Amino acid sequence: MKAVYIKGKEDLEIAEVPVPEPGPDQVRLKVAYVGICGSDLHYYYHGANGTFVVREPLIPGHEMSGYIDLDPSGEWAPGTAVTLHPATFGPDLPGMENLRHLRPGGSYLGSASTWPHTQGAMAEYMLVGRDMLRALPAEVSVEAAALAEPLGVVLHGINMAGDVSGCDVLVSGSGPIGLLAGFAAKQRGAAKVTFSDVLDGPLARAKQIGADEVINVAKDALPANTYDVILECSAAPPAVNGCMKAVKPRGRISQIGMFPGTPVAVELAALSQKELTWVGSFRFDTEVDEAIEMIAAAPAVADVITHVIGVDEAEEAFAVAKDSQISGKVLVKLDGDVEA
Repeated sequence: MKAVYIKGKEDLEIAEVPVPEPGPDQVRLKVAYVGICGSDLHYYYHGANGTFVVREPLIPGHEMSGYIDLDPSGEWAPGTAVTLHPATFGPDLPGMENLRHLRPGGSYLGSASTWPHTQGAMAEYMLVGRDMLRALPAEVSVEAAALAEPLGVVLHGINMAGDVSGCDVLVSGSGPIGLLAGFAAKQRGAAKVTFSDVLDGPLARAKQIGADEVINVAKDALPANTYDVILECSAAPPAVNGCMKAVKPRGRISQIGMFPGTPVAVELAALSQKELTWVGSFRFDTEVDEAIEMIAAAPAVADVITHVIGVDEAEEAFAVAKDSQISGKVLVKLDGDVEA
């Protein structure tokens, strides 16, 4: 089978490797689609994602969909369409009973945070634990199901911010995660959703998925003291500084974009002067299940997908995904040719 390996900075190999055999607690999947995430881009273009450095060949990918290929237990029928919860969780700790995703000792598909690395989904076949599987409703296509993981991420970010119904919401950063965040905020009842970015391409895509307003912050400043809730998806210090000014007094900012593992220059005076709530958000716990339900109820979310590229052109897929002017969510197709 084919598998994509990131071996270091801008060092990618498509290798032929044996099809893996599942153990008694594992299921083998035939992978259909894998989305390219920002962390995958960091692993490829920098050889590291924050403090997580590629130290051995790493199969990237945690945004996936596919089909059951072999379940030794017989619980899952071959051909069943599925997506995954890509995490395993560390042991329970007192006081962290409802914080599985934050407990130490867990792992995440396609991550160099563990040693050995946790291999990901960008291969024709993969092995997963049975408890990671999520069956797809009939209303959810296998292609759209690759959005379940990133949609789960933004739903967790919204949950961390609190109720957004009736709120004036700003999405800061209109890449794939930002587009999904704004879409989810609308589905959660936000009264108005504004998207900001420094590029016109992402803002055009925001309009396509229903933005009430878009602002190119390279040309126009965000209005001060305007937004009840900000979903910050860029992790760019200038963007965060703009958010501190744009949020209303006692407003809420959910930090969905991931900062690097180095100091950043952010102006925090408004945090105390306006009594703001600025909360972090990391991956998710159970929100992937809500994400699948949202995709079923609102299939227009699939408009976030702009490119589907075959696995043999994986290097090109990474280049396209890196260019946020031209691309939203980029999927790598593992099972067959890409339609023209």
